[in-house]
Amino acid sequence: MTSLTVRAEHVWQKRHTPEGTQLIRYTMVSVISTIVSFGVLAIVFGVIHLWGEIASTVFANVVATVPSYFLNRRWVWKKGGRSHLMKEIVPFWVMSAIGITVSIGGAAVARHIGAAHHLSHIQQTVVVLLANVASFGLFWILKYMLYNRLFHVHPVEELDELVEAA
Repeated sequence: MTSLTVRAEHVWQKRHTPEGTQLIRYTMVSVISTIVSFGVLAIVFGVIHLWGEIASTVFANVVATVPSYFLNRRWVWKKGGRSHLMKEIVPFWVMSAIGITVSIGGAAVARHIGAAHHLSHIQQTVVVLLANVASFGLFWILKYMLYNRLFHVHPVEELDELVEAA
């Protein structure tokens, strides 16, 4: 835990550097994507009961992935122009598909919990939302490292070296 605290303190000290700004922006895109996913999931599953837990989770996360790609590419990594299919789009969507696959597992667990505990629809909606956030939380750092390589500004090793040097 101390190492995590020290690392967080280093990142905070570097918040005005290009690397610190990039990490903060990446975090903000994650927050925005989570809000979009939460909102869509709450509407399609919680309010209008359009689909079950799994289909609603997949739909919500696919919808949230679209703005995530463009915000990450343009705002976080400052990439302009056309996206490269094999170097940017395919790896981004593969990584997103892995996250969505894990979220399907989370939705299945949420469905099981709801059935086993006879939860009301509102309680089930809360469980599904929490499972979705937990599923994507697992990939947050891994995706940062991948996107940093895709949209290359500084390799993660350089970022660690810059933090250490400070």
